[in-house]
Formats: sequence, structure tokens, C-alpha cells
Amino acid sequence: MIGPLTDLRVIDASTVLAGPLIGQIMADFGADVVKIEHPQTGDSLRGHGAQKGGQGLWWKLVARNKRCLGLDLSHPEGAEVFLELASTADVVIENFRPGTLERWGLGWEALADRNPGLILCRVTGYGQTGPYAPRPAFGTLIEAMSGFAHMTGEADQPPTLPPFGLADSVAGFSGVAAVMMAVHHRHATGQGQVVDLSILETLAAALGPHVVAWDQTGHIAQRSGNRSSNNAPRNTYLTADDCWVAVSSSADAVARRTMELVGRGDLVSEPWFATGSGRAEHADEIDAALSCWIGDRSLAQVMDAFADAEVAVAPVYDVAQYASDPQVQARGAITAVDDPDLGPVRMQNVLFSLSSSPGAIRHTGRDLGADTDEVLKEAGLSAEHIDELRAKRVVA
Repeated sequence: MIGPLTDLRVIDASTVLAGPLIGQIMADFGADVVKIEHPQTGDSLRGHGAQKGGQGLWWKLVARNKRCLGLDLSHPEGAEVFLELASTADVVIENFRPGTLERWGLGWEALADRNPGLILCRVTGYGQTGPYAPRPAFGTLIEAMSGFAHMTGEADQPPTLPPFGLADSVAGFSGVAAVMMAVHHRHATGQGQVVDLSILETLAAALGPHVVAWDQTGHIAQRSGNRSSNNAPRNTYLTADDCWVAVSSSADAVARRTMELVGRGDLVSEPWFATGSGRAEHADEIDAALSCWIGDRSLAQVMDAFADAEVAVAPVYDVAQYASDPQVQARGAITAVDDPDLGPVRMQNVLFSLSSSPGAIRHTGRDLGADTDEVLKEAGLSAEHIDELRAKRVVA
């Protein structure tokens, strides 16, 4: 019994990346998550990113703690098996285009008829309604359309897209919250419901008050590099030994201590210094002071001086430096998990720490169909029936 969700059974019929991330987090905290993939092709996430020995390393992470079942939902017999599995599930996660499940006879009405308490989490780029609902969408398109890319990058350079699945990750984290709210509602009423999760809307929500600012002032956030239009100092600076550090001072008191540390305490008395927006308007002067002071010192000297002054600073790490940091190691934020193909694999630990019911990583992502027989026998299918479905390539 690991984690608070050991009483939940989740059918993860989604693919790259937001839906599977919802399932991963729930599995990390104890839910029995059955990952359904097409029996011939599998989840395309298996082939995304770095590979070793023919094994997708991203898959090892996102499919961890899940049982893997190969099942063709588009085949009538596969659809019937899915209905049987969903009849005993608490949550189903899917991210097909709107109308796809309905075309297979697996829409909300069919699922709810078998299981009125079911929670169906539907993850799409634009949501289940609206003129764009039928469009294909990937995180890159959402990062462009949400306003994120427009405000990211240097002022005189093209918009910048993130080098990782930002939009999908934000939607995945949001989806866990949405599903658990629906679970809470079911505890009170016994009723299931549909979660309509738009990746576009979740990323737009993560961008802060830009909509309110535009609505009330007409201001549209522009690209400003590493600077912030809300506050200064906020930038990256190069040390004497060619290391980059990031400085941020959202709190006014921290901003005062920062400028006193770098020998520009005279700026603190300026009227504009009293607010973050005022300091942002004078970022050139502030950045010049920090660049000069930091540029004359080594990384170790900068870190020690900022710590003594209780000023916020952090080194700009690559992943190897992050993994080696004593804070990361002390927290167990990266942990090693035994994998049958690769041996010990280091990966990010569970998302957060719960004092009474902590989650855990029990195994890495498994092979396609690794748990098909086990899951289908639990659903009441005989070995002979499973063999028949496998012969028809309905299951793997």
C-alpha cells in the first residue's frame, strides 16, 4: 500500500504527453494505472527522445508504475474489452480527437451506462467544443498560440519555443488536479463526470496576469530576453570564471540588499526603486551594476557573498550539475530505479512529498503488452479468449 490513491483504478488510453503524465503522477501515488496502447504500434512516446539499447528513456519515466496492455480500441471486440475494463475503473484518460471514442462506440454515454461513477478525463489541444475542437494540436502549437512564444526570447530575435514539453506538462499537472476534484465530487454524490481539459487554456492560465493587463491597460507583453517587465534586477550574469548565475529580487527588501551588496546603495533612495515596475524601467542601470560586480568575481565568491547578504541567486545548471547538487541529493529529488533492460536508471522522483502517505516508483515503463494477460484475466476473460483476441491482433 504505497500512496493515497491505492483505492483508485485508472485506464490510461492517452498518448504523448499530457494524458500519460496525469497517469504517471497518479500511479506514483498508488493508483493502479493500466496503460492501453495500440497492439501493433504502441504509444509513439516509446520512440521519442533519447534511446539506449532500443529502449526509449522517456518511456521509462512516463510509463513508470503502469501496467501495459496492448488493445485495439477501433476493433469491435477491442472496444467491448475496453468497455469491460472501464466498467470497473474509477478514471479513464484519453486524448483522441473529439468524436473518436464516439465513433468506436466508446463515448461518454456508453461508458457512463456501464459505470455511472466513472470520471472520463478528455485531454485535447483546444477542448471538446468550439471551432478548433476537431483540429490536431501538439504542445508546440499551443506554446505559440497561448502567447508564451510571443513573450519569450530576445527583443530583436524571433519568438522562442521551449526545448521540452512545456504545454503538455502544465496540462498534465492541471489534469491531476481536475481528476482529483472530480473524485472528490463523486465521494459526495456518487456521480461521475467528464473532465474537458484544454492544453491551450491551461498554458494560458500559467502565463499570469497578461490577459488582465491587456484588458485593463492595453499592454501586450513583448520579448525582453531574461529581463522581466515586472521587476529588476532579474537577469543572468557571467562570473569571472565563465559561469552564469541568475539573480531575482521580486521582494523589495531583497532588491535593496542586492544593490547594497554590489555597491550601488545610492539607487535605493531613488523614488522609482520603491516598486518592481519602477525598477524594471531602470533595468539598464541596475544590470550594469550587477554585471560589473559579478563579472569581477568567481562563482564561489558570488554565491558566498549573496548568501551572506541574504540575496537570491542561483547558478545556471545543466542536468548533470543539477543532479550533483547537494540540495537535490539531500531531498532525493533524483532516484535510481532498477530496470530489467538497462539496470539502474536515475530519474526524477515523485512530484511532491506527503508525510503520511508518500508515493514511490515501483518500476520503470514496461514493454508493450507486458501485462495484457494479467489485466484481461482480472477483467474476467479466459486464457482461450485472450489467445483468440491475440490471434486477431486485437491485443498484444
